[in-house]
Amino acid sequence: MKVAILGTGAYGIALSLMFNKRINDIILWTKFTDELEYLENNRHDIKKLANVKIPDNIHITNDFDLAISNANLIVIAVPAAFVEDIGQMLKGKIKDNQHICIASKGIERDTCSFVHDILLRNVYTDNLAVISGPSFAVDIANDNPVGLSVASHNPKTIELLKNTLQNDSLKLRETDDIIGVEICGSIKNVIAIASGIINGMDYSDSTQAMFITESLHDIKNLIDTLGGNKNTILSFAGVGDLLLTATSTKSRNYQLGYLIGSNAPKSQIDKYIQNTTIEGLYTLKSIYQLLGDKKVDMPIIDLIHGIIYDNVDPKKLIKFLIEKE
Repeated sequence: MKVAILGTGAYGIALSLMFNKRINDIILWTKFTDELEYLENNRHDIKKLANVKIPDNIHITNDFDLAISNANLIVIAVPAAFVEDIGQMLKGKIKDNQHICIASKGIERDTCSFVHDILLRNVYTDNLAVISGPSFAVDIANDNPVGLSVASHNPKTIELLKNTLQNDSLKLRETDDIIGVEICGSIKNVIAIASGIINGMDYSDSTQAMFITESLHDIKNLIDTLGGNKNTILSFAGVGDLLLTATSTKSRNYQLGYLIGSNAPKSQIDKYIQNTTIEGLYTLKSIYQLLGDKKVDMPIIDLIHGIIYDNVDPKKLIKFLIEKE
C-alpha cells in the first residue's frame, strides 16, 4: 500500500505521520527544491511544526511522477489556490485503481468552484473523497485525539481511508455529502476572522458564542440552498471545525481578526497577511462572489467582506447580531 501526499505544509506533514501509523510506504511531494533539501537534511520544519520529526522511512521528493506512480491513494494537501495546478499535473495520469483524497479547503476565485470541482475539471475519477474537521496540524502531529469527516460517493474510497488513516488517535466519520463538508470547511475560516474581530474588540466569550451560534444557522441554510445535507452542520466538519477555528488562538484566521478588532497598526496587519497563509481571506472573496452569483442572501458574509475590504466599522458586527432576525 502506497500513499502519496502532495504538499509539505504543516497539514501534509501531519497527515503523513498518521498514515505512517498504519502503513510504511509514504511519500511526501514538494515542487520546491530548496524545501526538499531542507526537509531531507533536517527531517522537520521548525517554522511549521516545531519539534515534530519526519520519520526516516517517509520518503520526500520533488519528482511528481515518481510520487504518484503506483500510489493506491493520492492525498492533496496544498492551499486551495494551488489545487488547479495539481489537477493539471494529474491530468491523464490517474489510473482506475487509484483513489484521491482532498485535504485542501476553500473556494476558487473567479469560478467560485469548490475544491473537488476544481480537481474534476482536470481528472475524471469516481474514487474521490474529501476530509475536513477540527484538527490543527500541530495537534495531529502531536498525536492528540482528533475527529474528521470523510465525504465520498464511493464506499471503496471511504473504506481505503479508514484502513489507512484511521488509527488510535484519529477518528473518521463517513458521509456522502461532499458539498456540505466543503462548504463547512471553506466558510469556517471566514467566520473565524469575524470571531477574532469580536474578541479583539474586547467583547466577552458570551458574545463570541452568540456569534458562532448565529453563524451555524446561516451555514446550515447555505448548505441546504446549495444542495447539500443541512445535517452536515452537526458533523466534525461543521460545528466541530467552526468551534475550533473560531475560538482558538492557534487559528491564523482568528489571529488576523483579532489584530483587526484590536485596532493593530495597519503595518502589523499587512505584515501578518504577507507572512502567513490565511485561507479565510482567499475564501472570503470567493464566497462573496458565489453568494452574489447564486442570489443567496447571507448578510454576515456581506458585513465581513465590508470590514475587510471596504473599511466598514467592525463594531457593526455587534449591532448586526442584536438586530439579526
